[in-house]
Amino acid sequence: MEINTKAFILTLALLSFFHLSIVSGRKSINGFTLDLIHLDSPLSPYHDPSITPFERLQKAFHRSFSRASFLGRKSVDSIQSTLTPNKGEYLMKIAIGTPPIDTFVNADTGSDLTWTQCEPCYNCFKQLTPIFNPKNSSSYKTINCHNKLCQGLLCDDNTCNYEVRYGDRSHTMGDLSIETFTFASTSTQNVSIPNIVFGCGHNNGGTFSNATSGIIGLGGGNVSIVNQMHNEIKGKFSYCLIPLELLLDSSNATSHINFGDNAVVSGPDVVSTPVYKKETPTFYYLNLKGVSIGNKTLGFISSPSSHPEYDRGNIIIDSGTTLTYVPDEFYSNLESLLIHSINATRKHGTYMGLDFCYESSENGTIDVPKIVAHFTNADLELSTSNIFTKVEEGIVCLTIVPGGYPISILGNLAQANFLIGYDLKANKLSFKPADCTKY
Repeated sequence: MEINTKAFILTLALLSFFHLSIVSGRKSINGFTLDLIHLDSPLSPYHDPSITPFERLQKAFHRSFSRASFLGRKSVDSIQSTLTPNKGEYLMKIAIGTPPIDTFVNADTGSDLTWTQCEPCYNCFKQLTPIFNPKNSSSYKTINCHNKLCQGLLCDDNTCNYEVRYGDRSHTMGDLSIETFTFASTSTQNVSIPNIVFGCGHNNGGTFSNATSGIIGLGGGNVSIVNQMHNEIKGKFSYCLIPLELLLDSSNATSHINFGDNAVVSGPDVVSTPVYKKETPTFYYLNLKGVSIGNKTLGFISSPSSHPEYDRGNIIIDSGTTLTYVPDEFYSNLESLLIHSINATRKHGTYMGLDFCYESSENGTIDVPKIVAHFTNADLELSTSNIFTKVEEGIVCLTIVPGGYPISILGNLAQANFLIGYDLKANKLSFKPADCTKY
């Protein structure tokens, strides 16, 4: 993948200076909760009521294949950009500036830099909401050329410029700026946080949806919004994802994302596993030791050359990828084990790009033995719907697919109906089984 050198310098500058200059002056706040809106749900401005739930599912799968293909081209040892060409499956409604202007942005755990399209927009993609005009905001500030945040970046009229280009020819360019972001909490009054560093993009293009004006980065790098708000949210955020079939079937139910005190995941049925830091701080790496189907367990390693004892941080958890991607050899072994464990009729052929499929019962399910994903210090029992989904009437397909090399991905179907908490201070991730329609 092509990475613009200036993007790398931007990341280094922010990482080296960020906490000292901005975060240290802010205080913690009580928790707050926001709607997390799936791109294809009726609550999304991207929703197309003329297509069927199965067609919406197919669109989600296509986006997943695109995103995973892009992530797979990234070496774990390479420099990473702050965005991916498919920008995630969920939207957040936020407000930018003073007075606050509402907009939808893609919420992405696989991205760090937060940015939005800004006027004057010289070359921008279409968006459904008004483009943010910084001239109308009393709290907007550009970062000048002498600021340490601008070391190594280009400047124009004493304004620090950022530029990021991607291998799929997507790009964002504009002014590195500071602004107040306001979050419309569903659990309390609105929460406004000043001095958020973001990209005010005047030239943006590529694979962007008109439902969004940009990205809100929830990744692990210090420039991400969750690390910029580290003091306010006490280093914690969590989300609970509603099963996709509910979201796509004209339901007004929505998932939620929690910050601060609201993000605490507790109780006797909580399991927690370490989050591993690698050369690419954007991604949240977990260590998957194996998967059990009934009383048989398959060991998991990220590549044929890896040794299980040293294979640490071998899968990323990503809300923006629908399917789960695993290495080819592991997938082959898993498929073989499932064939011998499932008492149902195989359906040969390809459905929405998936080819491990079965005839389902009248209620759209199949009988699968107990499924457990064994992470370090955490055994996570998955439901059948976490790994199989209905692709048409009477047919379900496995949503774990081959191709997870050099990077394996735990996708959002596997995360549904778990309250998943990220503790950035303790570097751990917690899972709690939940009915996410009630969170």
